[in-house]
Amino acid sequence: MTTTKDGRPVELARDEERRQFTATVDGTVAALAEYMQTPELVVFTHTETDPAFEGQGVASALVRWALDDVRSRGYAVLPVCPFVSGWIGRHMEEYGDLLYTSTTKTVHD
Repeated sequence: MTTTKDGRPVELARDEERRQFTATVDGTVAALAEYMQTPELVVFTHTETDPAFEGQGVASALVRWALDDVRSRGYAVLPVCPFVSGWIGRHMEEYGDLLYTSTTKTVHD
């Protein structure tokens, strides 16, 4: 189970209708990560943390959980959101393999 730094349980979920991953603490959405999905990848567009939960590790736990969820469903990740991009950058050994790389070939003159 994931908890805040002060020990409160964090409920993590994927809300497909709203296209968000959410972290809820004591019935309050403490952090969310918005995304768009294509047939081959998940694009993380925005992450937001309720100021009351900043510094509690909630957004980091949410991103880790969301990336594990994306991996389990077989998608690549395109982190447009600076928070998600930076988080992956700090955890390249574990999550670098999820980063989307274009398979489009370029034509040179």
